[in-house]
Formats: sequence, structure tokens, C-alpha cells
Amino acid sequence: MNVPRGSSARSDSHQPGRWASEFSAADAVAATADYSDLCCADGALWWLEFRPSQGRSLVMRWRDGQTETITPQGYAARSRVYEYGGGSFCVIPGEYEPDCQVAFVNEADQQIYLQSVVARQLHKITRHPEYRYGGLCADLPRRRVLAVEEAHLPGRVEHRLVAIGVDASRQVLAEGADFYHSPVLSDDGSLLAWIEWDRPHLSWTRTRLMRAELDAQGRISRVIAVPGGEEAFQQPQFSASNTLCCLTDRSGYWVPWAFSANGDAVRLPGHAADHAPAPWQQGTNTWLMLGNDWLALSWTDGGYGHLALRHARTSEERLLAHDYSRFRSLCSDGRALYCIAASASCSAAILRIDLTSGALSRLRGDDSSLPASELARPERLLYLSAGGETAHGFFYAPRNSQQTSTQPPPLLIFTHGGPTSACYPVLDNRIQFWTQRGFAVVDLNYRGSTGYGRAYRQRLQGGWGVVDVEDVLAAVEHLAGKQRIDPRQVFIRGSSAGGYTTLCALVAGGNRFRAAASLYGVSDPLQLRAVTHKFEADYIDWLIGDPDTQPERYVERSPLAQAERIRTPVIFFQGLRDAVVLPSQTEQMVAALDDNGVPVHSVTFADERHGFRKAAHLAQVLEEELAFYRSWL
Repeated sequence: MNVPRGSSARSDSHQPGRWASEFSAADAVAATADYSDLCCADGALWWLEFRPSQGRSLVMRWRDGQTETITPQGYAARSRVYEYGGGSFCVIPGEYEPDCQVAFVNEADQQIYLQSVVARQLHKITRHPEYRYGGLCADLPRRRVLAVEEAHLPGRVEHRLVAIGVDASRQVLAEGADFYHSPVLSDDGSLLAWIEWDRPHLSWTRTRLMRAELDAQGRISRVIAVPGGEEAFQQPQFSASNTLCCLTDRSGYWVPWAFSANGDAVRLPGHAADHAPAPWQQGTNTWLMLGNDWLALSWTDGGYGHLALRHARTSEERLLAHDYSRFRSLCSDGRALYCIAASASCSAAILRIDLTSGALSRLRGDDSSLPASELARPERLLYLSAGGETAHGFFYAPRNSQQTSTQPPPLLIFTHGGPTSACYPVLDNRIQFWTQRGFAVVDLNYRGSTGYGRAYRQRLQGGWGVVDVEDVLAAVEHLAGKQRIDPRQVFIRGSSAGGYTTLCALVAGGNRFRAAASLYGVSDPLQLRAVTHKFEADYIDWLIGDPDTQPERYVERSPLAQAERIRTPVIFFQGLRDAVVLPSQTEQMVAALDDNGVPVHSVTFADERHGFRKAAHLAQVLEEELAFYRSWL
């Protein structure tokens, strides 16, 4: 059903929500490169660079101030293990420089290829079409690659740790657990560590840290589980003296601990704050052990990221990169610390920080195309929600130097996906698109988001569709009470799991919202549960409950089942090749609202999947969404 757009043609360009701006939808979605998997090897810095114009991720090398593309034409480096990938390449230095090789997972067939960097010769070293690989780690003493292997077999999916030799040999190192993550070797190759867990646990609820001894042939001769309980481990590392260290949230936050071979555990000095987000992907590094008892650490405080060097014995701390507010993918060559960072004016950059002087240089990444005077800056949002509990987010006031207004602006609420994820106070040009036009934006980290400790993250257990919605409604009340927004002009949008929160908010919110947008949003969690993959097979049960013993929850929390309670106009965007949120979910939701006389509009893209990638489609979404909202201003 197409909604009449006559009211969107009003000429009052000074009314908030209708401000004119030269910052177009195309500008807002003009994709810039993104980076991941930084590592130092063979006297160079390496990373994975996603190039939107090509639609592929490439291995890059930076040496002596020069950057070159390593991945050959026709290939792309991207793992799809657990669907979210990570750890898509590693470097195997040779005895001499010309022998340096890169092992990478090719996106098209998910097999591991070995590429000679100088000669550019390419060899396929796995030949299992039904397998995927990720979490690659170089075993230098034995010239092989350690990896998480995902086998798609008839009726089941199995995971294991394997070693793949440069001669294409294959050896199984560990199997039997449901999931494996983050294999890492000690410098001398004598010790191996990894994370594993079994269903129904998730990578951020309860996992095991494993430590193994390897013989000369690289076989596991002895393996033990580090003593643990209701905790989630991530990002294991070995010190130069072979002490196993790892982030764990046993103290309430993901902070580094050291574990001796006899089982003793010591918390390393630092802030009581999360030093990592939830481990959806392999190969993340948000902390790093350096020489002489120094650690490089990143953590979040109130949603803002910090980076510092900290001494493990004296607790001396040196803060770094003050102008940035998110840090990931740390690595070091002994002279400098490298990381991927973001700020309120930059979505992603590769930084080099001298370990002696602290001098910072940017190797990659650009600032916003908007001038600094035009950028809406994030303000920390801290407010009380249901039961007097605290909720978090970021508020962006309207910003356009050509416009002024004394009246409170309309509000657009962003609900992030995941939902065990987070939003960050860094440049998001989609937000700037709205603030340029006179909307205030609140980007919510509702209870259940990461970055605020284990207890906050666990609040969504059994509470999805309730707790997050309470935080949405409380944010509106808080901002209205502060007279920061016009409470009569509130809009809400979300994609995937954020779309679910959005639709649930419409059910609970009555006439609170003027209009909403769902981008490939979940409208029936039971349908999502039926088609999800192994990594998330128990996720819906964790978020809502067991449908066999608590079926009423799935009725109460299904926007589709509760569609008669929605009176808010909604615009839907759906990719017809989406295998996560099937198009039928959106079609049913659109039909239900239409039958109930609710103004509804649906936009579909024949060649898009779960998460739109084409710039033209992303721009169309913003333009259609803006026109739809203006119909209800």
C-alpha cells in the first residue's frame, strides 16, 4: 500500500525535520574503506581492507611508508565461519624475505590459499568444498596454519581446530566441543591456547579457556581447561615467558587475567571496565602484551573508548590517542603500536603510535566530508529506565549552520542490531543525514548492549522485546523532560534485531510514535528461530525463553501476533534474498498492518540480502524514509 505523500511537500524549510541540506543521501552512504585484522609480521604492517567500490576485502601491506595491495585480482579475503567470520588471513615469513607468504580464506569458496608475496604465486592448500575456515594463526616453527574448521555435513555442522601445512597436509588438533575460537601459539611454538564452548551457551555467556602442550611434530600431548565458572573468556595471548593471559568477565567486566600452569589466576591491574565487545568474530585484538611488563589496553567508560599503555607491575598508565573514542585490532612491532580507531569525525582510521614518544600518525582513513562546524557531536546519554535501572546511549542535537530554530526538534531513535552489540560515539554519516535536516537523534545502548559490564549485558536474557523497549520509552520521557525534543514528534528506526525492538516499541508505545522504519527487521522471533544457523541456534531461547515451556512469551513478544495493537505508520525495507529474516516475515507484517488500516509502505530490493550493501539502495532507503517521516511531521 502506498501512502500519500502530499504533506511532505510543505515549503516551511525552517521547520525542524524539513531543513534543506546539501549533504545528500548519496553523501551519507558514500562508502569509505573499512579495516580489520591488523598484524605485524616480516617487518611490515598488514591488514584487511574492505573496498566498497569493489565489494571485496583485500590483504594490504605497509612498509617504509609505502602501501601495496597483496590479494590478486579475482580473489577476496573473507571468512564466513559462524557466518560472522574474522581471522581471514595470517602471514608466514620465510627464512629470507622473498619467501614471505600470506595464507588467506578466499571469500568465494571459503578455502585457504597460500600466496607468495614477491612472486605472487598462488596455491590452494585446502580442497574441501563443504568446509569453511577462519581464525587463522601462523605456526611459524612448523610452517603451517592453525584454523577453526567448520564442516557442513548432511544434517549437521561440526567445528574443530585443525593445522593446515603449506604442503596442504591437514591435522586435527581438537574436536568434540560445539564451538572453537581464537587459537593462539606461544612464541616458541610449544604451547597452544584457544576458547571453546558447548550449546546452549554463547560466546559471551560461558566458555572455556584451554591450554595445550605441543610435541615436536605439533601434536597435542597434553591439554587442560583453565579452571573457570560462569564466565566468558576471549582473546587469549601468551607472554614472552609463556604465561597464558586472557580477558575474562569473572570480575564483572572483560579485563585481562594471567593464568599460571598450576591453575593460579591473577587479575592484571587496570580499570573496572569492559576491555572488549562481545566476541562475534574471530581474530579481534583489543588488548596486547608488550615487552618489559607493559600492556596496551583499550576499554570503554560510559560508552567512550580509551587507549593506554599500562605497566603490569607498577600500574603506571600513559593515555594515548585522546581524540579518538573507539579502538580495535591492536598490534605492535616493538617500536610502535598500531590500531584501528574511530572518532566523532572519522569512521575508521589506521593509527601508528610511537611507543617511546607517543607521537601519533594516521596511515589510513579520512575525516568526514562535512566540515567540523556542521558535524553533530555525540553527547553521553545516561538515564533511568524501568525499575530505576540505568540505561545508556548517545544524543545528537540537530546541526545545520544554515538553519536556526527555538522550538524543540523531532526525535529519531536508532535501535542497534545484535542485539548483544552496541553503538559507539563515532562518525555515522546516516546520523548526520538526519541531524542536517533538523532531527535530533538518540543512538541507544539499551540494557543488553555490550561495553557496560556482564550484568548489563545479561539483562536481555529472557527479556528481549521487553527490557529494550522499556529503555526506548524511558529515553523519550527523559529527553522530553529535559525539553531536548518535541515529544509529539518521535520517530524510531532499526535494522534486523533493531527492527524487532522498533516493532515491539510500536506495540507497547501506543500513540507515542509518529512513524517508524523497519529494515529487514524481525517481526516473528519463532520464524527466525526456525531458520537460524548453529552459532545462534540457542540465541533466541536465551533472549526470550524455551518455546516449548514458555510458548506464551512468543505470542506476547511477536509484533506479527500483536499487530492489531500497532497504530503507527511504518515503512519496511526488505532484501528478497535475505536468508536470515525471510522476506515472508516482512510480507506478513505489511499485510497485517494493511488489513488493520495502518498506513504502511514496503520497499523491496531483489538482489539484496540481510544487510544492504549497494550504495544506490542505501541512498534510496534514506530518501524514502525521510519522505515517509515528513508525511507525518
